[in-house]
Amino acid sequence: MNNILNQIGIENYIFLCVILFCIGVFGVLYRRNAIIVFMSIEIMLNAVNLLFVAFSTYHQDAQGQVFVFFSMAVAAAEVAVGLAILVSIFRNLGSITIDNLKNLKG
Repeated sequence: MNNILNQIGIENYIFLCVILFCIGVFGVLYRRNAIIVFMSIEIMLNAVNLLFVAFSTYHQDAQGQVFVFFSMAVAAAEVAVGLAILVSIFRNLGSITIDNLKNLKG
């Protein structure tokens, strides 16, 4: 695995992660659909996880990969709860746009 990392280079992994993270930030800031916002957050999380794995492989230490494993488990639970909340909101309001969700403030 380290041979592949030497061929591709750690800089390319960093560049890919920066691009993915920027796409996620753009999706969170400029989209109005709550599902797309959740997907953008997941893209940002996956960019960070990819960077953890790349640096973990680069330093030949498995701690980063173990952290990514737990991070993905927490992210899966987060998505399940978030989608359940969105389904409940859609049933009550008929829409899941962010502008309509601002009216839910107590």
